[in-house]
Order: sequence, then structure tokens, then C-alpha cells
Amino acid sequence: MVGTTSAPTTLDPAASWDGSWELFRNIYQTLLAYPNGATTPQPDAAESCRFTDTGNRVYRCRLRAGMKFADGDTLDAQAVKYSIDRIRSINVAGGPAGLLGSLDQVQAVDGRDIVFRLNKPDATFPFVLAAPAMSIVDPDDYSAHSLRKDSQVFGSGPYTLKSYEEGKRAELVKNGHYKGYAQRRNDAVTIRYFQDSATMVKALRDGGIDVTYRGLAADDVVTLQRNGAENLQLVEGSSADISYLVFNPKDPWAAKPAVRRAVAQIVDRAAIAHNVYKDTVDPLYSMVPKGLTGHTTGFFDDFGDPSADKARRILSAAGIDQKVPLTLWYTTDRYGSETAEEFQELKRQLEASGLFTITLRGRPWKTYVVGYQKGEYPVFGRGWSPDFPDPDNFIAPFVGRQNALGTPYTAPEITKVLLPESRRESNRAAVVKEFEQAQQVLVDDARLLPLWQGRQYVAATDDISGGERALDPSSIMTMWELYRKTSW
Repeated sequence: MVGTTSAPTTLDPAASWDGSWELFRNIYQTLLAYPNGATTPQPDAAESCRFTDTGNRVYRCRLRAGMKFADGDTLDAQAVKYSIDRIRSINVAGGPAGLLGSLDQVQAVDGRDIVFRLNKPDATFPFVLAAPAMSIVDPDDYSAHSLRKDSQVFGSGPYTLKSYEEGKRAELVKNGHYKGYAQRRNDAVTIRYFQDSATMVKALRDGGIDVTYRGLAADDVVTLQRNGAENLQLVEGSSADISYLVFNPKDPWAAKPAVRRAVAQIVDRAAIAHNVYKDTVDPLYSMVPKGLTGHTTGFFDDFGDPSADKARRILSAAGIDQKVPLTLWYTTDRYGSETAEEFQELKRQLEASGLFTITLRGRPWKTYVVGYQKGEYPVFGRGWSPDFPDPDNFIAPFVGRQNALGTPYTAPEITKVLLPESRRESNRAAVVKEFEQAQQVLVDDARLLPLWQGRQYVAATDDISGGERALDPSSIMTMWELYRKTSW
């Protein structure tokens, strides 16, 4: 029994560019994925994949032989083509179609071979195919033009979804037809969804669950670190998860560069990390997190330490001499128990400068998403768990007309020059210059304001093993790695 505060928003891969991927990785399958320890995509449903040209524009995959969905239906090249084309056909606002900008067409060559023809060089395309949004679905059970609204899943992953209660639990059982890289160490997993960390940790202590994998509050992490008691263990790992603010250019105040830069000049990330998160997160000064190619500290380099005086000068130079009214929005049930406290701290910092009047508003995730996609929020908080471990995935999803934020962000230097240049390079260690420049564009615009970078924590009872192996590079738990010590 596994607990988390990250409940899916949908069971249909064509609709999701969010934490629903946590469940998808375990019940659906992608052509490529990340076996334990891998940082580049490896074959999963595919037997092999590679670029067949020198220009990174033709990518070919061959499926494993005898592939089937969990219900016994055949999984062939046509099903793969159908699944990818379906994402683009439905084209959900803020959905995963935005990941497929470089894809021109998909061809099912025969029963097992699929060719992806790209409209421009894109060395990151294998990473895209490994994202859970590219999960393969059964054409007989998923409409080509509309989303599934029920709680049924027809995938080919290590598990099949036996039962599902939205916001409460998901019961996973072994998929006997599965063929892929995963070596299951258990036959079934039940996931319970919690509203807050305190309730989840109580269930862990009381024996109601065996493992937690997302949503531990800082206080609970610190308590476990200090005490290590009650027959519980805490596994800590690095993470590329980030938290940031988004400024909406449709809002008359948030549209002003001086206002955005003044906020950037005031925000004290170290205080947020210490006061709110008890140093279980780290201050972040760029949208590309530490540990990835090309990471910089651009916001610190440009703005230095928090300063109300510098912020006042920024506003005065733009002719703004009144207090700036801003409404900051956050989700009440998505990113952990401290989110409300974090926004209270942001309000305190900004109002203490004497330059801002801040109003806070919160909504549950499902309605929160609808609101920011409609452009209703002047400033709003988002978290990001990477689709894949490459700096491209911390810049490309947030810029352009169709992005993961539902807030168009025209950044031609990034979208027309720097990203295309970087995607021509198969050696991802050789793209430092392009991503340093892209990060500086983001700093100059201050449309996105990075706040902190997280760490991964898995709490479990002493008789559970596999927690240290169960987190992939995108911070997604692979449930098949978990097992009871007494059973092995």
C-alpha cells in the first residue's frame, strides 16, 4: 500500500501534462523509458530505436515481438501511430501535444516498425517518446477525437488498473501480458491518495500504508530525519523538481517588466527554503535546475541579494510610484502542505517592502488548471517535474504560443534560434552555450520566476525495500521496484 498527495487529474494520456504521469508510468507503456540508473531513454515497448539519418530528423523504432495490451488485444505499429496521432488530433489546451512540435508525421511501416519523420532536427525526440504522455493506448478502446471520461484503462504496462476511485485510491495488479524492461518485485500495489501530509504520515505510522512517495511536508521530513523511530525509514535523493511563479501578460500590472523585475528583486528564496520548507528544498536562481547541463544562477547574478531599495528604483525608473496591487494564486491540494504557507511568506516579503499590496487566492488543482489556462490569474504558482532530464525540458515547455502553462510566451530568440540549434546536437553535453543564453533571456523577461528546487523523499516501514531504486529521473515512482523483505 503506497500513499501520495499527488492524485491524477485524468486517466487519459492525451489529456495530461502533469503529475498524472505518476500513475501512467505503471499502467501504460511507452516505446522508450528509464530503467533504474539510466539518464537517457532505453527501449521499453520497443526492441530498438535510433535515428537513421545524420540530421536527427528520421527516428525509427522496432517493437518487441508479440506485444499485447493487458486485455489481450494486439499492440502493433499501427497502435503506436494511432496513440501519437491521437494526442495531436485531440490537442488538449495545455496538454502534451506541445511536446510534439518537431513531429511531422508517424508511419507504421509494418506490424512492428514505426518511423517518426521530424520537421526539423531534434536530438531530444527520444526523450519525448519516453514521456508518459506518449503512452500507447488500444485503438479499439480510445476515440481518435475525444478523451475517455471513465475510470477504465487499456494499456500494456507492468500493471493493469483493477479499480479506481477518483481522489481516493488506485488498485494495480500484475499484467500477465507485459513485455518490457521492468522486473516486477511484487504482484500488486494499491495507491491511496491523501489531501495532506499529516494524514498520510499518520496512515504510515498506523500501518494503513507501507510507503509514501510524494507530498511529505517539511515538518514530517525533519521529524523522520531527527528521530528515525517508529520502525520507519527515510530515503533521500536528488530531484529536478522545481517551483516557480508565472506572470500573466494579460494582467495590466503583471504585464509591466518593471513590476516583474521588482518582484524578482524582493523575493528571498533562502527565507522560503528555511522558514517554510525547513531546508528540505534549495533556493533556485534559474529555470534549469542544478545537476543539468548549462545550469546558471542568472537571477542571483542579475539581482543579487533581496533589496527593497533596488526594487523601488526599478519601479520609479518606470514611472510607477504607487503601491502595486497584485493577486497571487496557488493550488490548495497539489504541491504539498506548505504551499499556502509559501504564498503567505511571499505576501509578507512583498508587502514588507512597502511597494506591493498582495491578495492571495487558492483553488483545488482541477479548477486551478482551468483558471490559469483561461488567463484568469495575474500571477500564479506552478511546480514542474521534468518530462525528461535535459535542460530543453525546463525551457521549451514554457515558451511559444502553445505551452504547458496555457499562457502564450513569445520568445523568438529561444524558439527560433537557441532551441533549434541545441536540438541539432546529439551530444547533450555540448549545448551549454545555447542554454546559458536561453536562461538569460528568461531572466531579462522575468516572466517566469524560479523559487526553489526540491529533493526526493520516500518514507517507508522497515520491512519495505526498493525505495531507493523506485524513483526515475523524472521523479516518478516505479512501483515494481518495491517489495517486502520478508518475502524475498
